[in-house]
Amino acid sequence: MAKKKQAQLSITLVRSPIGYPKRQKATLKALGLKKINQTVIRVDNEAVRGMVNAVIHLVNVDQA
Repeated sequence: MAKKKQAQLSITLVRSPIGYPKRQKATLKALGLKKINQTVIRVDNEAVRGMVNAVIHLVNVDQA
């Protein structure tokens, strides 16, 4: 049986987290973002959407 392809998000860190709360820095780390202009691909689900919303001012998000 073929697996159903899940929707994905492309998340890019565009602003430095310096000067922002530790909680937001931890959210970026959980998303796998360490450096500016680094892009990660994550499954589009509620948990990832919630993390992105917490740091939306630091990242760009596109459908992958």
